[in-house]
Amino acid sequence: MAIRIWHQSFTVLGNLPAYADALAAHFRKVARPDTEVVLHGMHDKTYRTNYPGTDIRHAYMQYLHGQQFVMGGIAAEEQGFDAYAIMSLPEPALRETRSVLDIPVVAYGESSMLTATMLGERTGVLLFIEEMAPQIEENARRVGLAARFGGARYVGFGFNDVLAGYSNPAPLLEKFHAAARAMIRDGVDVIIPGEAPLCVLLARNGINRVDEVPVLDALGATIKMAEAMVDLKRACGVSPARNGYFTAKPPRERIDELITLYGMDPLRQKPGTR
Repeated sequence: MAIRIWHQSFTVLGNLPAYADALAAHFRKVARPDTEVVLHGMHDKTYRTNYPGTDIRHAYMQYLHGQQFVMGGIAAEEQGFDAYAIMSLPEPALRETRSVLDIPVVAYGESSMLTATMLGERTGVLLFIEEMAPQIEENARRVGLAARFGGARYVGFGFNDVLAGYSNPAPLLEKFHAAARAMIRDGVDVIIPGEAPLCVLLARNGINRVDEVPVLDALGATIKMAEAMVDLKRACGVSPARNGYFTAKPPRERIDELITLYGMDPLRQKPGTR
């Protein structure tokens, strides 16, 4: 039975056509033949430039932008998608989004960290937004993997370097290998590339190992997690917990009232948008 997954990026995909095309090609490769991954980005006016990192390196600004991920999830469920994928390493509003949806919600960081535990003993993340390292470490603690987390470090280059690497990858791949080997020397035996643009760059250049250490395709792991959660729901009736502060589902009509009160109606995603 076919599966439709709503992909939610932290970028404005319309401003990044090369990245969007690379994502679409990669999802066609990793998803099952009967799985459709539909790309969605942030509102066109979200950022001052095509680079979100200037904002999302700050906790409060990331919190504000996180409301769009909740809006995207609500739209995904209303439009009949089978799963919602938060395809951003920091996973903005993940718990909040799960609390309001009945369809499976998966996320890049969580999916890749959980997958990494089946590949090695100690996981590390290489970032191009250095300021987010404490958040990624906190996320590892949230999913119960602090004891097996080897840290999050700056990879040595930035977002615009990654975009340039789509046409000239060799210099970046050399820097990535150097950063990975430094992390391996410190005891990491699985590496997660953060964020998604770096993951795509590595995957399209066939980088899935550095020496004897796997470099996890976090995008692929997240899509596979979404497919698995949909399969489990259909076959076994698996669904989220609905008790307690983080998981109890609030009334949708009250959510709608508050979205309007706080002036967030323009962030609602309609069919065929972004």
